[in-house]
Amino acid sequence: MTKDVYIVDAVRTPVGRYGGALAGVRPDDLAAHVLRALLDRTPALDPARIDDVILGNANGAGEENRDVARMAALLAGLPVTVPGVTVNRLCGSGLEAVIQAYRAVAVGDASVVLAGGVESMSRAPWVLTKPDRAYPAGHQELHSTTLGWRMVNPRMPADWTVSLGEGAELVAEKHAVGREAQDAYALASHAKAAEAWSRGAFDAEVVPVAGTGLDRDESVREDGSLAALARLKPVFREDGTVTAGNASPLNDGASALLITDGAGLRATGREPLARITASAVSGIEPQYFGLGPVEATRRALARAGRTFADLSTLELNEAFAAQALGCLAEWPELDPAVVNPQGGAIALGHPLGSSGARLAGTVAHQLAALGSGTGLATLCIGVGQGLALVMER
Repeated sequence: MTKDVYIVDAVRTPVGRYGGALAGVRPDDLAAHVLRALLDRTPALDPARIDDVILGNANGAGEENRDVARMAALLAGLPVTVPGVTVNRLCGSGLEAVIQAYRAVAVGDASVVLAGGVESMSRAPWVLTKPDRAYPAGHQELHSTTLGWRMVNPRMPADWTVSLGEGAELVAEKHAVGREAQDAYALASHAKAAEAWSRGAFDAEVVPVAGTGLDRDESVREDGSLAALARLKPVFREDGTVTAGNASPLNDGASALLITDGAGLRATGREPLARITASAVSGIEPQYFGLGPVEATRRALARAGRTFADLSTLELNEAFAAQALGCLAEWPELDPAVVNPQGGAIALGHPLGSSGARLAGTVAHQLAALGSGTGLATLCIGVGQGLALVMER
């Protein structure tokens, strides 16, 4: 028999723009900050009770190397007896960390786990492959690790290794999602995010990083317009529909959740935000990665014994407006009014390894604010996967 699994608390940094307010902060320090914040907000919990720290990270090539979860736990002042592991499911890494924590607690392998994710896309390094032979005479190529494919295996079919933006164009074609619909969706994301910040909807989860001067998500635009979005040129095709305005930006940030069983919950002395009831992962053709959430969400809801009609809120990561609209087109049973009520990644930002945990934490806080209901967090993943998590209160 599995145990009930609770989300006791969830925090995140404000999301910084590429080269923005958080660019001067190392990713291991960002991760340590959110771990420390969870402990400071739960003073009754003895840190020695923490069984593991699980963090997602999509890069791993820079300052977050050598197991950033363990490094962050040490930097946060956790006892050296508390272990840490870093997981990588690309854009889904943060949610993967939460799911792994959920599983460990459910089967009794752990009682208290800190789970989340971190990414500094600003500080992602360039990498240089080793030469095929010693003392090469020619120039060597540096690869950016900020985003997307690099050092692609030549055995991979070319259809699979298109850019993320081209994948969004393919989804737009598949579901006949035009430029105007994408721009309107993006504008609405910014409007909802700005409104949510103005009414304090994020106050319970956001923990600013000292010395950065950033107290809210840096990419949210309150002054956008359809006319301004329409002036932007397509990025991936000359006659395309995907622009910088209807896609998520490059970002920096970290997020973390405190996950427990019943005994761990009692040790915190707190009321939980929500209870985790099911999760699911799915695969899809890599070039259609944007539609990965479609099947993962259906599977997770079925495992939880719920339907789209039961959802009070659904947080769908907005890698691209075309991708989000493509998913919604395949969920005709879903009321779009419950989707991303506080804006999505187009406005809030998408720091890859952190985003999934940010989604889960936001859902948990929304359920706590509602007092009851069912929520779901889901996101697409590069190379063709989807991930989903169901929570209830």
